[in-house]
Amino acid sequence: VQLQASGGGLVQAGGSLTLSCAASGRALSNYVIGWFRQAPGKERELLASVYWGAGAGTEHYADSAKGRFTISRQRAKNTVYLQMNSLKPEDTALYYCAAKWCTTSNWNYWGPGTLVTVSS
Repeated sequence: VQLQASGGGLVQAGGSLTLSCAASGRALSNYVIGWFRQAPGKERELLASVYWGAGAGTEHYADSAKGRFTISRQRAKNTVYLQMNSLKPEDTALYYCAAKWCTTSNWNYWGPGTLVTVSS
């Protein structure tokens, strides 16, 4: 699985951004796609994930993402999105998308990150 994240940029606090993760290389039916971020000096954090092959109700969110971030998928474009609202300076980080087989815990496939900078 090849992944490519895009959509990062500079935004003012309170603003919104939508990140995109384009997937290719194989059928994604049994994969979970996740969005992570890593801020300077901090550990990488899983924000949200979605099971590609199922219907609604298969999204999961970290506490830090609940209420402000929404993960969604568009099968026709093989793309997963992360809509981020009410952004805060502490959301500044490098954002990554990753994929794993649905029955494992290891995220084996990673794309290059996209930088999100939130100014105060």
